[in-house]
Amino acid sequence: MTIEGITLPPWSVMYVASSWTVRLVMLFYVPQRRTPAAARTWLLLIFLLPLPGLAVYWFFGRIYVPRRRRAMQARASQVIRTVQEQMRARAATVEVQVPEPLQGAATLAARLGDFECYSGNHFELIEDYEASIGKLIADIDTARLHVHLLYYIFADDATGHRVAEALIRAASRGVKCIVLADAIGSKRLLRRGLARRLRAAGVEVQALLPVGFLRRNAARFDLRNHRKLAVVDGKIGYTGSQNIAGAEFIKGCPNEELVLRVTGPVVGQLQAVFVADHYFETNDLGNNPVNFPELAPAGDSIAQVLPSGPGYPRENAREFIIAMIYGARKRVVITTPYFVPDEPFMLALTSAAERGVEVHLIFSFRSNQPITKLAQESYYEDLMSAGVRIHLYQPGFLHAKHLTIDDDVALIGSTNIDIRSFALNAEVSLLIYDASVVKQLRAVQERYFRDSQEVAAEQWSRRSTVRRTAQNLARLADSFL
Repeated sequence: MTIEGITLPPWSVMYVASSWTVRLVMLFYVPQRRTPAAARTWLLLIFLLPLPGLAVYWFFGRIYVPRRRRAMQARASQVIRTVQEQMRARAATVEVQVPEPLQGAATLAARLGDFECYSGNHFELIEDYEASIGKLIADIDTARLHVHLLYYIFADDATGHRVAEALIRAASRGVKCIVLADAIGSKRLLRRGLARRLRAAGVEVQALLPVGFLRRNAARFDLRNHRKLAVVDGKIGYTGSQNIAGAEFIKGCPNEELVLRVTGPVVGQLQAVFVADHYFETNDLGNNPVNFPELAPAGDSIAQVLPSGPGYPRENAREFIIAMIYGARKRVVITTPYFVPDEPFMLALTSAAERGVEVHLIFSFRSNQPITKLAQESYYEDLMSAGVRIHLYQPGFLHAKHLTIDDDVALIGSTNIDIRSFALNAEVSLLIYDASVVKQLRAVQERYFRDSQEVAAEQWSRRSTVRRTAQNLARLADSFL
């Protein structure tokens, strides 16, 4: 090809043509089923670097869930509804007595995640990292029927070995033990001798969402199962933010967590989440009656489980939390280690503060993800200008994930307030409609406040231009983070 007497080599013509073809095609393709902010991020990358951008998008940008897994999710949801019909005959369901603006939120949670509200539950909040591991091991040592563990990280470290020893002891007593571990988060466990040792002792170990170019129905390798839960004999449950790993599994950044020990009918819902994830990898629905025993009331708390993940047609956790924020009348307190929200979530927070609701965000001063921290900091100015108060926890890496709305509703689970948790990860949250539990969680939050430094708006506005620029650049990558 010749332009004004200059002959261009064929490869350069092909490059220019292919680059513009990529730009034009992706201009129509990328915005489908994607927020405007996420679409802008990906289109910016593709327009600047068309061919490398296309490659990155192919591996990281497509929120692609195979048709087979979507069909399995639909079937699992049907099993959940069937199991709940059986549970309803044995346990009392009640209308959730939350303030009028929030009653619709409980109905929304049931429609999103398939689980109804159950009364008769008891919750123990465990802040001490080692104590929560010790209680789990003690419960495994009393198991008679089965032990089901589902964790993003099951580490091959001293803590992982302690839990593994308890599982081996249980298996030797004839207890059916199953470990579901995320293929990326727990890759060291799955690739090393601890997994082989567990299997040799009779413990079933399954990798969740295994990856590989030649694997049938493989999804994006960053679509992960981020849940943390345990069920013992179908009667005792655990969930929260803590993995099966030592507190310092990230060197120099000791984690602080919050774990719920659960008894009562809602344990059956945690069990159903486990059974569904086990089914995705084994085709075994696991709706054996032994997995769902009759559960007598253990307390007075009303609760329901809200699972979320890319297999669902909507972003369950995000929609529910936004609904709760809009329903808040007095106070919203959110604790999360990672905060990279989308525009609707930001609008919910700022509008709540501007209408007089007391809004507190508790973040960790320390972070194990520096780029995510920079992106998070880019939101501070807009939040504080609306009246939102931001607290940076000082003693350790605060990895806990929970929130309270007024004096009535608590959410505790594995969900971060970021696009990854909402759209890409399989997560689980426990919604508790009980003022006494909220009061306990408020006491935890008050300790966080005492051990935090509040960000001062005036001082924050004087941060350097270099840091401000770095924060805004990191924010452009919100869809990658």
